Amino acid sequence: MAGKTRKNGESDKRGQAAKKWHSDLHPETKKSILAILAFVGAVLFILSFLGRGGTIGGYIFKIFDFLLGKGYFFAPLSLVLVGFSLMLSEKRHILGATFFGGVLFLFMSLAGISLTFGDLRGGALGSLIATPLMRLFDFWAALVIVLGFFSISILLMLNMPILRRREKSQEETLAPVDGITSGVKAVLENISTTIQTALEKKEEVTAEAIDTPISPASTTVTAIAAPKEEPLIALRKINKRFDYTKPPFELLQGDRGTPSSGDIRANANIIKRTLENFGIDVEMGEIAIGPTVTQYTLRPAEGVKLARITALHNDLSLALAAHPIRIEAPIPGKSLAGIEVPNRSIALVGLKVLLENKIFQESSQPLLFALGRDVSGTPVFADLARMPHLLISGATGSGKSVCIHALITSFLYRNPPEMLRFIIVDPKRVELSTYNDIPHLLTPVITDPKTTIQALRWATKEMDRRYDMLSSHQVRDITNYNAGIAKSQEGELLPYLVIVIDELADLMAMFPREVESSIIRLAQMARAVGIHLIVATQRPSVEVLTGLIKANITSRIAFQVASQVDSRTILDMAGAEKLLGNGDMLFLAGDTAKPRRIQGAFVSEQEIKRVVDFLREEIEAPEYEEGILDTKIEEDQAEEFSGGGDNDPIYEEAKTLVIEAGKASASYLQRRLRLGYARAARILDTMEARGVVGPADGAKPREVLIKRESMAGSNNDEEFYAS
Repeated sequence: MAGKTRKNGESDKRGQAAKKWHSDLHPETKKSILAILAFVGAVLFILSFLGRGGTIGGYIFKIFDFLLGKGYFFAPLSLVLVGFSLMLSEKRHILGATFFGGVLFLFMSLAGISLTFGDLRGGALGSLIATPLMRLFDFWAALVIVLGFFSISILLMLNMPILRRREKSQEETLAPVDGITSGVKAVLENISTTIQTALEKKEEVTAEAIDTPISPASTTVTAIAAPKEEPLIALRKINKRFDYTKPPFELLQGDRGTPSSGDIRANANIIKRTLENFGIDVEMGEIAIGPTVTQYTLRPAEGVKLARITALHNDLSLALAAHPIRIEAPIPGKSLAGIEVPNRSIALVGLKVLLENKIFQESSQPLLFALGRDVSGTPVFADLARMPHLLISGATGSGKSVCIHALITSFLYRNPPEMLRFIIVDPKRVELSTYNDIPHLLTPVITDPKTTIQALRWATKEMDRRYDMLSSHQVRDITNYNAGIAKSQEGELLPYLVIVIDELADLMAMFPREVESSIIRLAQMARAVGIHLIVATQRPSVEVLTGLIKANITSRIAFQVASQVDSRTILDMAGAEKLLGNGDMLFLAGDTAKPRRIQGAFVSEQEIKRVVDFLREEIEAPEYEEGILDTKIEEDQAEEFSGGGDNDPIYEEAKTLVIEAGKASASYLQRRLRLGYARAARILDTMEARGVVGPADGAKPREVLIKRESMAGSNNDEEFYAS
């Protein structure tokens, strides 16, 4: 009894080990192994028929010749089709359906041969299926049933619907499948021809009886494919009105490099073993290899808190010898947690591949742009019109400027100048100056902060003008307005206006109130009239990204930052401090609660220059909008641009206030005299130079060097010091 128990225990252990080994295999690996076995089986069938299979091959041929008869070659054919289906299918869980389709294909082929030629031409299996059908149905009814199930077997093996909509595939991997499908269709046509020839010998069949059922199907397909006219479709008609030659894709480069993640099975076992050491049972799931990181998914056992897994961040990093790793728990839309481990070698995501993608090509959204690829390698696109504004931030060298270039290039590949215009602000003078003289610009690239204020004020006035136009036409947004103009062929088309600000921190340091108020007003109201903001900064501080700016720009991209505080400033959550740089980003859409990790699209300076040169050569010089840079600054804001100092008309009043109060600070002058910070600071600097106040001492008020009694007999600073 004890011996039986020991044997049962050993067999259970072997079964569990085999089950564990099987569960650890990646689904793609399983499919590849089964596909190879199918090809090997097909070759063995052919060698056995030729007498080259040895003793075992001879037995195989005798057995299957009895079972299959003249349909012997349908066995290797079905195995080949199953193998190709497993190798080329994008679905992960189709093994059962594929093999069932292969068996059904073989059986229906044998049944068709037995029905057509009679006797045992289809072997014992063919006769086993054909005989009951002939007894229960007439010949034609039985043949229709066999052909129906034969077609079903093809669909099961290829996982392909008959009425196939043109889906927006995320990766262009359908070309090989189409080749296999065409080959299978050719085989089916040959089989159908053979069967039809045999049937004609047995009984004459009129062509009308065969062709009649086919015509309704084609009519149905046409009816399904008829699209419904929508405003976005009308925008395509608008684009056709303009003679715009889009830049060719040959100007850009594709993906560069191949990601290498090392031994993914070993890493998965390390993750599982490390968690088990801390008393956490998990079941490892799928593994997705992306351009920059590899994501290992796992399902915690019931009762395990996700906080226990996220708390082991450093322990997992040590065990995997990888830094930094990021834990996403849970993965949005799945009951899984994900551990993202950096790849040993990364791949650059080329902008060309993304712009050639069917999603980008077939979309009618004018402001669709390419972001990059996620952790599973899936292309990611976003629509600026839905955001409707975008905030980009990250440390120096993290990929912020390249992301802006990718956005602008995406827009240039989609829209003529009549449908999209840019106002580009580049305080650094070197990042975006390449785009000067392209036909899409409303103004030359702006580098002066004062000119930026004028451009933002013009944009607010343009927003009000557009709202008046929408109101007069009784439409809600620019899309419906332009669609109506396209139908009537009358009126002024309103182009989308994208304002790109490369470095917000420089502007906020000089004119914080004016910049913030203009950005907030545009962010609150400009969406409906087609004005959108793309604001970038490399200094994610609360002085630059104020609460009001963040409240009105909810879509954000965070690149690698130095600390968790910076990440919270950008995204209102941690995570950006664990990114790898070089385009590795977290994208937080306005309608999602958690950010999505993406490897941004890479576009080099040479590629940008080629695109810009093409536009300059193909299209006439840009027509700059007159008056944008000459926008009059209101009197209540002109003080920020005045010289200040001792020529300021309220200098004496400010000096008197400081001496009477016995303290001096810019905030005090702002409150008492209702000044802007820049003007108050300049007045204080003048007072320091003339000896009225002392130097700055951190956050403390400046020391006042002149007393009230001394001022009584002196009208100015020079008289006081002369005495």
